[in-house]
Amino acid sequence: MISEKMKPLMANNSAIRTMFEEGDQMRAKYGRENVFDFSLGNPDAPTPPEVKQAIKEIVEEEPDLILHGYMSNAGFEDVRETIARHINKTQGTNFSKKNILMTVGAASGLNVALKTILNPGEEVVIFTPYFLEYNWYVNNYDGVVVQAPTDKKTFQPDLKSFEKLVGDKTRVVLINSPHNPTGVVYSEETIKGIADILKKKQKELNRAIFIIADEPYRELAYDGVEVPYITKYYENTIVAYSYSKSLSLPGERIGYLVIPDELEESQLVFDTASNANRILGCVNAPSLQQKVIAKCVDAKVDLDYYDRNRKALYEGLKECGFECIMPQGAFYLFVKSPVEDEAEFCKTAKKYNILMVPGSAFAGPGYVRLAYCVSYETIQNSLPGFKKLAQEYGLR
Repeated sequence: MISEKMKPLMANNSAIRTMFEEGDQMRAKYGRENVFDFSLGNPDAPTPPEVKQAIKEIVEEEPDLILHGYMSNAGFEDVRETIARHINKTQGTNFSKKNILMTVGAASGLNVALKTILNPGEEVVIFTPYFLEYNWYVNNYDGVVVQAPTDKKTFQPDLKSFEKLVGDKTRVVLINSPHNPTGVVYSEETIKGIADILKKKQKELNRAIFIIADEPYRELAYDGVEVPYITKYYENTIVAYSYSKSLSLPGERIGYLVIPDELEESQLVFDTASNANRILGCVNAPSLQQKVIAKCVDAKVDLDYYDRNRKALYEGLKECGFECIMPQGAFYLFVKSPVEDEAEFCKTAKKYNILMVPGSAFAGPGYVRLAYCVSYETIQNSLPGFKKLAQEYGLR
């Protein structure tokens, strides 16, 4: 009853979603306050008040035909221009509306970008660990994922190994920073290194190689850490962005692509991406949410909300004896499993009503991911359970 292409995808359905649904069952059984669910990156920080106010104003003030009608597949021109000016102000770039294409969140944006530039059989290099749904997106267009290793102490890309993996079938390097699931921010040195390798490879192979930068966590960086804006370092870069995390709007599905003028055949790529938006069935990004973003382009969630969680969870787990690195961005902690089979570790954690996602769900076996975009009380109340879990595995 279903297509052959979908069968393996259904067999490997998202472990994160499966864990979240299991959490619903546990909450019904034990009570919400007694279940410590770190499985899904569903932002708990309040949506900025400007967003709610903007929705009220737009619904009252905008003519129905404009607010609820069709527009260019690329999105409202005034919204795109507003976003371009905002990026220019914050990143020192020089974009305009002709570089911004509104999308149904970053996931849709990634699919639009891949639909636009990827040919069947071409390779997409992704650094491990990574958000495993990238595999699905590449598979949509019959591409091939090539996994590139990272340094297991820092989770920065291993550039020597990366350079060997870039070959005549490489079309895209997909970069996610701040990073899901590790919380790492790729340093300027790392980005420059990747860019230098790709510039050299483009000349050697006489073909364009693109970076697609997936950046839904750009605003979630801590301790003054700078997140390099990759278009400054490599011309053939497309940026995918989402407001899901920066404004706590994951269910609204609103984001954009940046396609710079410096990108090879930029106008053709932009026009093709606009058409891909339609071909994929999105047609255009939600009109109301586009208008909301134009009014709230400078708004942000309270970063201190996540920072307090980050410190409390990291320090609490370290005190228990668990091994992890302090995340620089996003809202994830990637913890080394005390046993080789991290799925067993996750199963044991359920005895203490703690839900974590196995690292194998991110091509990172031997680790587990904890999403700390939960209430501070959840983190505090979970720590006694983590202490018992640590004792069960002979940690201090």
